[in-house]
Amino acid sequence: MGLGVIQGVSSTGIQSRLVSGFKNMFSFLFSRGSAEEHVARYVIREHDRGRSLNEILEDKYVQNRLTAEQQRRLLDRPEIMESFSGDMLEAAKASVSHS
Repeated sequence: MGLGVIQGVSSTGIQSRLVSGFKNMFSFLFSRGSAEEHVARYVIREHDRGRSLNEILEDKYVQNRLTAEQQRRLLDRPEIMESFSGDMLEAAKASVSHS
């Protein structure tokens, strides 16, 4: 019997399961929540319809899905930064901070 096989289980199989387990345990640290992604698309879509950023951020859809911290993080997303002017973003960040 080879050294890499213990009762029909290879050590590489065990190692890959361990690595996979650790990746899954800490994946929340490196991924954004899907709620943030949905709200980001919503914010951009509503802005394209002519609504102001502050007005959109006050929507129940946004308020019910994101905490104030998540809303601040939302405003730092590249797709949001591309869609809005710097002045609008700064004003929105200030209003979110005071909420």
